[in-house]
Amino acid sequence: MTSRARGLAAERQARHWLEQRGLRHIESNYRCAMGEIDLVMRDRDTLVFVEVRYRRNAAFGGAAVSVTAPKQRKLKRAVEHYLVARAVSARRPCRIDVLALQAADDAECTVEWIQNAVVGEG
Repeated sequence: MTSRARGLAAERQARHWLEQRGLRHIESNYRCAMGEIDLVMRDRDTLVFVEVRYRRNAAFGGAAVSVTAPKQRKLKRAVEHYLVARAVSARRPCRIDVLALQAADDAECTVEWIQNAVVGEG
């Protein structure tokens, strides 16, 4: 399986996992010049932008730590672009989450959901 195919499979798994927890899917793979947003979901009245990270092993620190400061800045710029492009009200609550999938064995992954993972100016 290619890395792109693994990434798409992880995004599908992440979407399903979040939907089981009550979030509603809005959009996948929003792309713009600023970057990409893997999933756009809704959690009650909050718009949730989800960065999905998958790692087959934790040799380099695992999935969650792979969301570096430069990646966080890129995510924030992509979210800002999305909000303008989709004419989302400035009063609408928003957050950026990370869903880290770490392969535990061939059959399952551990999931770490970090809400409000990316905050502040940047």
